Amino acid sequence: MAFDYKKEYKEFYLPPKKPGIIDVPEMNYVAVRGRGNPNEPDGEYQAAMGILYGIAFTIKMSERAGHAIEGYFSYVVPPLEGLWRQRGMQGKEVGFDYGRKEDLEWISMIRLPEFVTRGVFDWAVREAEEKKQKDFSKAEFFTYCEGLCVQCMHVGPYDDEPDTIRRMKEYAKELGYEVDDRSVENGQEKRQEKWDEGEKNGKDVAAFHRCHHEIYLSDPRRTAPERLRTVIRQPVRLRCCPDRLL
Repeated sequence: MAFDYKKEYKEFYLPPKKPGIIDVPEMNYVAVRGRGNPNEPDGEYQAAMGILYGIAFTIKMSERAGHAIEGYFSYVVPPLEGLWRQRGMQGKEVGFDYGRKEDLEWISMIRLPEFVTRGVFDWAVREAEEKKQKDFSKAEFFTYCEGLCVQCMHVGPYDDEPDTIRRMKEYAKELGYEVDDRSVENGQEKRQEKWDEGEKNGKDVAAFHRCHHEIYLSDPRRTAPERLRTVIRQPVRLRCCPDRLL
């Protein structure tokens, strides 16, 4: 039976609707960065989907294609995920102005199995480019160490997320945590530099920016808005530990 990350790691992919605190370990992803409204039919976000799934399924189907990968095992491609931010919204009640989706900055990503090394990833990019005759150069081998977060399952339309985010923040506050999106000692500028550095150089800078994180368990093309299931995470820190900010 194929290994299913959602079933094997329920604490990360199937949390309850009630918020909880979780410490998320380092994971590797195929990722694409971009800016703009994810709902634009021909926008950056839609183009990123083709790149992500092209790489993900090239790796998944590698054995059938005759390419042997050390440690390979049969698995279900993990769900689409996204890191989101919007400049100027740090410290706000929700962290986003949902009326300004054109100002969103995002990193869309799909988790990679543990056997995927950078060498395997580079092979997959070349293989996908050759088979599909498309440019996959925006794909990154992306290492993300998320750390301490408040997390819960949001059920309903994406635009209804602010209510869930408020509940998450209230829960974290009751336990002595605060959402880790503030800037101190030029922290905001440092985070922007790291984000921009990632866009320029692409590799292994994700640990420097802990962002609003969503995991999409439902396909919005086939699921009614009120039934959409989305895991929401926001980075937190104990209020007495400011050194966790950066």
